[in-house]
Amino acid sequence: MINKKFSTGILIIFFFIPCLFAYRIQYAQTLIFSNQIGSFTSAKSFSINSAGYIFVSDSSLNEIIKLDTLGNVVKTIGGYGWNDSSFDNPTDVFATTLNVYISDKNNNRIQIFNKDLDYISQFSTQNSSDSRYIFAYPTCSGLSTQGDLFILDSDNKRILKFNARNEFQTEIGGFDAGSYSLSNPLNFTISSSGKLIVVDPPLLVMFDQFGNGIRKIKLNLSPSNINSVFQIITVNNKNQVSIFSSIELETGNINPMVLSPGNEDEILDSFVFHKNLYILTKNSISIYKIIEAR
Repeated sequence: MINKKFSTGILIIFFFIPCLFAYRIQYAQTLIFSNQIGSFTSAKSFSINSAGYIFVSDSSLNEIIKLDTLGNVVKTIGGYGWNDSSFDNPTDVFATTLNVYISDKNNNRIQIFNKDLDYISQFSTQNSSDSRYIFAYPTCSGLSTQGDLFILDSDNKRILKFNARNEFQTEIGGFDAGSYSLSNPLNFTISSSGKLIVVDPPLLVMFDQFGNGIRKIKLNLSPSNINSVFQIITVNNKNQVSIFSSIELETGNINPMVLSPGNEDEILDSFVFHKNLYILTKNSISIYKIIEAR
């Protein structure tokens, strides 16, 4: 059922969208509630691949749900357990064109599936004797354009980088990172230029892919989640969404547009894709259409 609080609401917003030549152009935008899709028990995270398919993690059911572009359920996998394709608190889902990466938190592993949610493999370091790269309770993962896998090791409050052969590369934001040590990392994304942006409330902390700290960013909201699609960065807390460009992030001159949809449900995750703003709550996804005003 559509929440009528959204169905009659229209918001006029202004925010920056990068053009093909990496300049910023300011557009007048109309943000209109479009649709509400999905029916979840306790959604935690979602991701949208380049074809527009949506992948949602439902932590209480230990399931991953694939939705098509209209919101129809295509496939559901999971259930509680520790075998292949089962989960114990899947906290994060990250989708690429070909694969889907699930942070299977309490099983201390990343499970990897193809775009059709067929099981491929899993990655864990629990049996390693080298403490430099043992991760526990992973809460987020991401893949660079070079195929490097980044994992948020929540137990040790750091991010670990592994290459495409699952070989350890470096630790990012660990206790020896000085002023760039992370205190409570919740999530991260990889920008279009390859920068790692970590949610470490009340800040966003930016690193290069070698783990060098670049910048700390203070927004006008305390972030809890972040996503990056092309050159658009979306950051949210439980009741607001902030949108800005990766160009603003690179220069440090950030002028985000902060939106407060007014929904009584807590915002868990947010995404901008094809001029639509997707907002994930515990039970559904609300979609807003972004239209250029004339």
